[in-house]
Amino acid sequence: MSGGPRGVQVARVTVVAVLPGELALVVCLVAGVRLPGWALVGAEALVLAALLLEACMLRSLYVAARARGADRRTAWRAAIREAVPMKVRRLVLHELRALASLGRWVRRGTHGVRPGDLTAAYTGPQTAMMYGLLFVLVIETMGLAFLIPWPAVHRVILVLDLYGVVLVLALHAACVTRPHVVHPDGSLRIRYGALFDLAVPPDAVASVRVDRRYPEGRLITLSEDGVLDLIVGSQTSVTLELNRPLPFTRPLGVMEEAHTIRFHADDPRVLVNALRQTA
Repeated sequence: MSGGPRGVQVARVTVVAVLPGELALVVCLVAGVRLPGWALVGAEALVLAALLLEACMLRSLYVAARARGADRRTAWRAAIREAVPMKVRRLVLHELRALASLGRWVRRGTHGVRPGDLTAAYTGPQTAMMYGLLFVLVIETMGLAFLIPWPAVHRVILVLDLYGVVLVLALHAACVTRPHVVHPDGSLRIRYGALFDLAVPPDAVASVRVDRRYPEGRLITLSEDGVLDLIVGSQTSVTLELNRPLPFTRPLGVMEEAHTIRFHADDPRVLVNALRQTA
C-alpha cells in the first residue's frame, strides 16, 4: 500500500473504527461474558486486518524516511507520527505516564527533581475532591452489584468501574509525583500531572508574586490577551509575568503562547521567594 496521504488516512480510519470494538470485546472477556464463536472469530479477523494494514503503512513510511537519509530510530518515530493521529498518541502517552506514577507514588518518589531543586506541591485544593470521586465510584460499584440482575452485565460494569478507580488514583498520583520545580539556576517547571509541563527559563521571568484568584474555567484556560490560567480546585495562587511570550502545549498537542501565567502552589510564598532569590 502506498504511504501517501490517502493511504495514511485510510489506515487511521480503519484503526479508529475497529479498536473501540476490540476494547469492548476485551472488557467482556475479562468480565467472564460468554460470546458466540462467530463473534470472536469475526472480531479478531477485523482486528488482525486493521493491524496488518497499519503495519504495512508503518513499513511504507519507514522505508520512505530511510530513503530520505534518516537513521532507524528517527525513521520509526517519523512513521509513527505520520500514521497515528497526534491526539491518540498523546492520550495514550498521558494515560501510560499516569499509570506509571502509581508505582512512583508508592515508592514516595518524584519525577524530574534533582538534588538542589525546590519542589512545590499543588494538589491541596483537589485532594478531597479526588478521594470523594473514588468514594462515589466504590459506592456505585457496590450499588450496581445489587441493582443489576444480569451477571454478565454486572461483570462488565465491575471491570469498567475498577479501571475507573485505578485511573482516578493514577491521575492523582501523577500530580503528587510531578510537582512544580524551581531549579538552582532560576528556571521554573510548571506542571499538572502528566497533562501539562512548561519549562520557564530564568531570563523570561519579568516578575512573580503571590496572587490568589478563583477563576472560572477548565484546567487550562487561555484568555484572548495571552493570560494562561492553570486552575487547580478552582483557584490559582501565583502570578508569573513574562518579558516575552512563551509557547506551551495543551494536553492534546495544540501549541499556543502566553505572556502571563497564573498557577497554583500549596505554599506560594516559598515558591515566589525561591524564584526571587535565584533572580
